[in-house]
Amino acid sequence: MTTEYSGSGDPKRSLELLWDLQERPRRGPRPKLTVADVVAAAIAIADAEGLGALSMRRIADRLGVAPMSIYTYVPGKAELIDVMLDRAYGELAPCEDDGWRRGLEHIAREHWALYHRHPWMLEIATGRPPMGPNLLDKYERELGAVEGVGLTDIEMDATLTLVTGFAASFARISVDLAQAERRTGIDDATWWETTAPLLDKVIEPGRYPLGERVGTAAGQEHNAAVAPEHAFEFGLARVLDGLAVLIDSRRG
Repeated sequence: MTTEYSGSGDPKRSLELLWDLQERPRRGPRPKLTVADVVAAAIAIADAEGLGALSMRRIADRLGVAPMSIYTYVPGKAELIDVMLDRAYGELAPCEDDGWRRGLEHIAREHWALYHRHPWMLEIATGRPPMGPNLLDKYERELGAVEGVGLTDIEMDATLTLVTGFAASFARISVDLAQAERRTGIDDATWWETTAPLLDKVIEPGRYPLGERVGTAAGQEHNAAVAPEHAFEFGLARVLDGLAVLIDSRRG
């Protein structure tokens, strides 16, 4: 669920933080912390508890300083979130030059893993992305996976949007399921053991023949009502198959 929006702060201050352009004081004592310290503390809090737990006071407590001192390094939560996103994008490993399909598959898997390390990223709408060095480096590298395969520039951009958006969508389902289990204390198997007998009482036999057949097969296969990792793997292969048709048509 979206709780924050990137690019919602002061654009000038965000860019100064992202590109390390803020002015340094020429006099006075040396600052105790750095922007990197503040961002690292913020990411640690968000990783553990989500963006809802993130505040300047929590960051200050973690770093052992007064809450107001955090504003010496970042002007507010909105600008801080931009930098947090950019730092997280810096964790994405570049793909090898091994063909467009392997490249896009690598990109999807890297995003899937990144969102599981930092689930709070899925709480941020990035229609106005943080234009920092890590995000721009990421975009440049990812475009390289589809450079020269016959796609137009617009199609290259759309291809990356499709692949990364697909990864984010299924990562969100996976993360939501994990969070539901932690918050309720009930795993999928226990939930189904409780739910199935109740459904048997309210649904007359034969009312949903296809749903019963397919749902039973899937449930037995995955031992769960929903299997996001399987859906991710299956869907990614189909997405790449579809792109192969487009790319092959250009080469023919």
